[in-house]
Amino acid sequence: MVPMSESSSLVPNAWLLYCRPGFEHDLVAELCTKLEAKGSDAVDRLEWQMDPFSGYVCASLPAGEPANVLHQALRLNHLIFARQTLVALPPLTALAPDDRIGPIVEQVLASGWSFESICSEQPDTNEGKALSGLGKALQRPLESVLRKRGALKRRAGKRQLHLFWTAGNAVQVAMSFPGNRSEFPNGIRHLRFPHEAPSRSTLKLEEAWHEFLPRDRWEDALYDGAMAADLGAAPGGWTYQLVQKGMHVYAIDNGPMSPALMKTGQVEHLREDGFVWTPPVPLQWLVCDIVDRPERVIRMIERWLLSRWCRFSVFNLKLPMNRRWEEVSMCLDGLEERLNEAGITHVMRCRHLYHDREEVTVFVELMD
Repeated sequence: MVPMSESSSLVPNAWLLYCRPGFEHDLVAELCTKLEAKGSDAVDRLEWQMDPFSGYVCASLPAGEPANVLHQALRLNHLIFARQTLVALPPLTALAPDDRIGPIVEQVLASGWSFESICSEQPDTNEGKALSGLGKALQRPLESVLRKRGALKRRAGKRQLHLFWTAGNAVQVAMSFPGNRSEFPNGIRHLRFPHEAPSRSTLKLEEAWHEFLPRDRWEDALYDGAMAADLGAAPGGWTYQLVQKGMHVYAIDNGPMSPALMKTGQVEHLREDGFVWTPPVPLQWLVCDIVDRPERVIRMIERWLLSRWCRFSVFNLKLPMNRRWEEVSMCLDGLEERLNEAGITHVMRCRHLYHDREEVTVFVELMD
């Protein structure tokens, strides 16, 4: 991260993060736990703004204390409940309808930072979505002014300026840095639903692949002819994605599968219990979207991984109504511990994806 200019008079002391509305407390619990685990002494000095169902949280340090230390300590791809992570300036409120741009320009110039692009955003709520037109209308005039004032440049370390509108007269100016941000507006990856898929749950697996597997690895991991298992498969939303990649799939579920999927000849439907079924040979992929208690799903996944029955796995953990962060961290820590005890080298990541609701998606790759 490029350091602040010595001439800067306004230090960005706020840490702004987006999340799914209703998960604000879970995100704050995750952030505090992970900061304390890193030995950070900032937790006691943070002042939190986290209105229920607002779709964002903001942690402010005392004036003059930069928030980029927190931003760097907990990177976005290591967080579960955050969609976006930004370093922010104090909110601008009571903006005049005839001059919203002026105060924004003044604050940006006072920060001493320059940027290559601007992104107008708003909370992922019904009220927030109504503000999208305002952000779009102001963006071009704002770009023109900032370019003339030298704050918007062709080369500025790929930094991006974010305008987070919370009301027609209120905005928070924030900034993001390459390698530690979502490249999608509002931190949301929108995918097109394939109408031939048997359920909308198909988007969960597609988003997981985009999130956890770099595109240059798809040929190695998602190849034609690979073998996969889909536990809790019916009616076939996740199986559809596997079939589209040319895989042969064991679909394990007592419920009916999509007739169109069965006609492909790539699916073997077994009416068995996914918690006890054993594959006849080691597979490339295990996927699972079974609705059950997280600890029961984790024990099943653990059996697969310790037995090395698959190389890659993607599975969802359905979350309780309360203490969701505590439940997720307990499950993941337990799985991590048992894999380490078994000497199994692996990569594990977990994210609350856009197409998830009351669940998180976990990815595990066995490395040897």
